[in-house]
Amino acid sequence: MSETATDHVQDGSDAAFDVFSRLCPSRETLEHVTGRWGGLTLGALHESGARFNELRRRVDGVSEKMLSQTLHALERDGLVHREAQLTNPPRVDYRLTPLGRQVAERLMELIQLVEGRMPEVVEARNRYDAARGA
Repeated sequence: MSETATDHVQDGSDAAFDVFSRLCPSRETLEHVTGRWGGLTLGALHESGARFNELRRRVDGVSEKMLSQTLHALERDGLVHREAQLTNPPRVDYRLTPLGRQVAERLMELIQLVEGRMPEVVEARNRYDAARGA
């Protein structure tokens, strides 16, 4: 079996990452960042850090379980920092790491672009649906 750049990456050596390669670990991180809950969570943390329930209220529609899984994945990827404080009741704060901030800034640019161009998207959807008799 031949060795690929991704084989080197997985064992920690310096090799180029290629998100288009199915074995590249960058693909999993991209999925965490661009998935519905990951993107919204990073966007919600972009303005400031937040506690779990604050995030849950900000990211409307996310379940407690899904937000918890999302935060764990983003923390594992080094994008989110979790800080537990030994208080009663316990308090857990989440904030972006410097890497997470860089990713979130670019994500926010995309979010603002999409939001700003939604009238065009709505028109395109209407044309598409009308052409298909929907």
